[in-house]
Amino acid sequence: MTGNLIRNSEAISEIIGRACERHEMMILVTPYLRFETSFLRNDKTEVQVAATMSREDATYGLRSAGLRMRFPNGISFLEASTELKGFGMADGRRTLRLSIPEVLLEEDHRGAYRVDRVGRVPVTFSTPKYDLVTGTLVDISTTGARIYSSRDFGEGELLPGEDMAVTIQLTDLIRINTKVKLRHVHGRTCGVEYRPQLDEHLLHPLARWVFEKREEDLERITRRGVETAAAPDVALSQASQPRGLVLVSGDTALEAALLDLLGGLQPLRRVPPTMSALKEAFSQRPALVLYHLPSLNLDERRRLKPLVEALQGRVPFLLLGTAVEGGALLELGSELKAVVAIVFHPERGIFFQRLVQGVLRRIYEGGEAPMAPAESEAT
Repeated sequence: MTGNLIRNSEAISEIIGRACERHEMMILVTPYLRFETSFLRNDKTEVQVAATMSREDATYGLRSAGLRMRFPNGISFLEASTELKGFGMADGRRTLRLSIPEVLLEEDHRGAYRVDRVGRVPVTFSTPKYDLVTGTLVDISTTGARIYSSRDFGEGELLPGEDMAVTIQLTDLIRINTKVKLRHVHGRTCGVEYRPQLDEHLLHPLARWVFEKREEDLERITRRGVETAAAPDVALSQASQPRGLVLVSGDTALEAALLDLLGGLQPLRRVPPTMSALKEAFSQRPALVLYHLPSLNLDERRRLKPLVEALQGRVPFLLLGTAVEGGALLELGSELKAVVAIVFHPERGIFFQRLVQGVLRRIYEGGEAPMAPAESEAT
């Protein structure tokens, strides 16, 4: 996203304050996950937003150096780095406490995002000679729209730069009835710009609607599935791509639970926590290794370290704890440079599935470079 940087702390505080007043929508994103939430309270050094996920999901999903917030603001959208500071309460609701950004990135107004998946939306507009014409909406943004007319235009009937009026019944709650400036005409299609800019009572709900549609488009793109990396039209063969999940564990019950959750993403196989088994599995170039930690005692840590070191820097891995303390697992994951460290609970399986899918997508669909090529077996 390109645009302007807002660094003035007073301007940032004012923007955050206005977003809290109208309980504006916010999207929290990490390299692997996204959550929808809303502004609730501006506490000057922190902002509180609605906790739309469990405390554990927030702990494992949002404690990321890559955590960012995105939200609509007037005719543009804003994005910024933030940090999860903890949990709280506001207006009787559970909240996440986030740091106030030091810098906001504002999209270039000239590049306002246009939504073209609008369905059949009726439009009525008047020509400069006050003839009423009906049509349908082609696309729409926070600054203008494109319209397809129900009839042809006569020569000279519409000229760029002329003033018109338009009515767009976008949703049951969003009805735009405003003056516009005609920007271009191509056959029956004309582009218009809102002049003057829409009043706030229209602009804020429209901006939120456009923002939601944009986020849906982004989510649709990111959910193409990790298999696109090996599509038939790609020159590299499927065999050249790392594939499969390896669970390093002696727990057959955990294997069964993960097969149900992850089998649709990648083939999963379990190997015992021994160096020989891990080397054999590694020779088949897995996409991701899941190290199971049933405890965090000293013996378990000592057993884990050489296994991790054998593949470190060659295959991405995550630490998967069961019946362990989450904070200690996060610290161990950071120490060992795991892509993720998480305590697994079957009732939170969908969250874990989304997390693994995000990790695979991030690594193998261009989010970051895959691990360096390795030799035929771990040394």
